[in-house]
Amino acid sequence: MTAPQPQPQPAGGPATTGRTQGAGWQIGVSRTVRVPVEQVWAFVVSAEGLAFWLGRGVRVLDGRGQWYETAQGTSGEVRSLRPNDRVRLTWRPRDWDHDSTVQVAASASGPGRCVLRFHQERLVDAVERERQRDHWRSVMDAVVAELEPGGRT
Repeated sequence: MTAPQPQPQPAGGPATTGRTQGAGWQIGVSRTVRVPVEQVWAFVVSAEGLAFWLGRGVRVLDGRGQWYETAQGTSGEVRSLRPNDRVRLTWRPRDWDHDSTVQVAASASGPGRCVLRFHQERLVDAVERERQRDHWRSVMDAVVAELEPGGRT
């Protein structure tokens, strides 16, 4: 009689939540806002909006291949930009030794409503993933406070 063979652990279990086969660790944060997608997009790519999620000092994202650097030293390159849809870029804070990929997406979810998403991949481990989840949740809270009616103080 042979001994039973160990069974593979299911993907996505507690030890692997957020881990992908090809892009390292990842995190995503999304929220529905009571603002039309065009208005959300206009804010996200404005100098004011960029300061919220990318960092101060970037005035505009022109399109694929554009290099950027924030006042805090985060740098990268725009990989793709589809107006009223999404922007993907590499993202490397000054104190990191690796690039990650950040995507910001906006999609309509009914009249006058939009789902805003921040997604980051190519994170090195679960600790960095948790740190970035906290970061993007904070960014989302600040962006939504600016976007939704009555959100500006």
